[in-house]
Amino acid sequence: MSAQESQPLTMTPVAGLQPASNPCLRCGACCAHFRVSFYWTEADPSRGGTVPPDLAEDLTPVLSCMKGTNQAHPRCAALIGEIGRGVRCAIYEGRPSPCREFGVEWTGEGLRFTAEDLARCTQARAAWGLPPLFDQPYPLPQPDGAAPPLKRAS
Repeated sequence: MSAQESQPLTMTPVAGLQPASNPCLRCGACCAHFRVSFYWTEADPSRGGTVPPDLAEDLTPVLSCMKGTNQAHPRCAALIGEIGRGVRCAIYEGRPSPCREFGVEWTGEGLRFTAEDLARCTQARAAWGLPPLFDQPYPLPQPDGAAPPLKRAS
């Protein structure tokens, strides 16, 4: 079960962010903080895998990981750019399942996230000396079920 299936997703407009200002394209901290491991067939084109084999390495007999992420100071080999300034994924359309399922996503209208993955985002950003995206870790539940708008951390 993915994080998106196990936790409710919150979709909220973020004050101070314009639709074209995807914060993930300036950050990249998650790609340079966590090991990205996945089932080995995701890097096997003969089995329908979309991750380029030259960007993956064996982790166990059944798991692979993105090159560069299984070390003391990880940085995904597919990450292009400078953390906190401007980044992109060289294999975005073919990225592995942990990256596709990471529960922090910019939709163009706001940020969609699970509380757990937003906490992981904040952890990765802190490791790189970047502030959290929000002043509070996640929106507090409201009696009517609506999430309050979050304001960008100052």
